[in-house]
Amino acid sequence: MSAAGTYTPKPGAAPLPRMIATQAALETKMLLRNGEQLLLTVVIPTLLLVLFSAVDIVDTGDGKAVDFLAPGILALAVMSTAFTGQAIATGFERRYGVLKRLGASPLPRWALMAAKTLSVLVTEVLQIVLLTVIAFAFGWSPHGNPFAVLLLLILGTAAFSGLGLLMAGTLKAEATLAAANLVFLLLLVGGGVIVPLDKFPDAARSVLGLLPISALSDGLRDVLQDGAGMPWGNLGILAVWAVSGLGAAGKFFRWE
Repeated sequence: MSAAGTYTPKPGAAPLPRMIATQAALETKMLLRNGEQLLLTVVIPTLLLVLFSAVDIVDTGDGKAVDFLAPGILALAVMSTAFTGQAIATGFERRYGVLKRLGASPLPRWALMAAKTLSVLVTEVLQIVLLTVIAFAFGWSPHGNPFAVLLLLILGTAAFSGLGLLMAGTLKAEATLAAANLVFLLLLVGGGVIVPLDKFPDAARSVLGLLPISALSDGLRDVLQDGAGMPWGNLGILAVWAVSGLGAAGKFFRWE
């Protein structure tokens, strides 16, 4: 303070944790206000869980259908937010120059990606709470190691985030929009989310089992439905996808 009643400005960037938290809050608000993103992240997984739990359309094996479906729908929710939603949003931010402007701000580029990751995690928590409540309403009875479930969700988020950022940072926005939605539909059908992988031919099943959505849904199902221990095989597949996707995104991502 230079004199009574007057203050000397002290310009400068806010502390880095505060900048990341503020950007993450902004990213989350933008995501929740976007109708298309809400459709992908909330409405579609919810409708699929309700429909296939209430109506016997797909043979899910012995036991209640919701016991098979709930882990797969949780995996789908992670993919819809971390991959599809993030790829589309980031692709159009890149097209409109938003990323370029943010890259010139005091917020470091790695911190911007960290904020986007935090936004994804917050959205996933909301999704998981909603889907879990609905699954319990249909009589879901999960059991297993909560730490294994948490580890699967974290590695799944990392794997899909890396792939989403790689797509958004290398393709044009329109191509990202089309490709992300196409991949979402293909993995929904062939990733063991609703249709068990053992319904596919052996040759196809061996390939589909290596996909991140299959590793995540099967891993969650092994723990939550079958009460298995740590699903190391599925965790290993997700770890490989996470390291490869994030590494490729960091190397090839173009900000303009």
